[in-house]
Amino acid sequence: MKNNESYNEKNNEKNNEKNNEKNNESSDVQLVVNIAKQTLTLYQHNRELAQYTVSTAKNGIGSQQDSGCTPLGKHFIAKKIGANEPINAVFIGRLPTGEIYSAELGERHPERDWILSRILWLSGVEEGFNKGSNSQGGCDTYQRYIYTHGTPDSEPMGVPLSHGCIRMRNEDIIELFDQIAEGISVTIVAN
Repeated sequence: MKNNESYNEKNNEKNNEKNNEKNNESSDVQLVVNIAKQTLTLYQHNRELAQYTVSTAKNGIGSQQDSGCTPLGKHFIAKKIGANEPINAVFIGRLPTGEIYSAELGERHPERDWILSRILWLSGVEEGFNKGSNSQGGCDTYQRYIYTHGTPDSEPMGVPLSHGCIRMRNEDIIELFDQIAEGISVTIVAN
């Protein structure tokens, strides 16, 4: 029974991914992350609606598994997570822990890479570049768990400091989360 559940889960995930990719192609809303500028810009009908300062990977640009880098290229939002959670809600493994981030909690757990408030889980669409694998091994954005997510407000923005994800201020990620749907296009550019 467990194997069937796992198979069905993977099948549903693939179907969702295909549906989201189709939405991505026909959507008039898109996000562009600019690594050089450390910005995330929301566009609708090619008109800029909002721009946010972000923090991408400290290790720079790259798509290989375990690189700690932010991948370039065309992506889409595969899953939106945390819709009804309070601001500063703490997530581990994409599940809310019931904790609310505070400086004191941060001091008690200095080893954690804080994922707060909302998660936009990205999936690449370019086979061998940010999807699947290539000659160096895995390069799949989705399998690497690359998100756009909230981070403690004490963390600097506009400076590459993440482990590969795109970090945002908590108020910003909540505002963005409420304006977009799963499946929209996310393009990550170097400059």
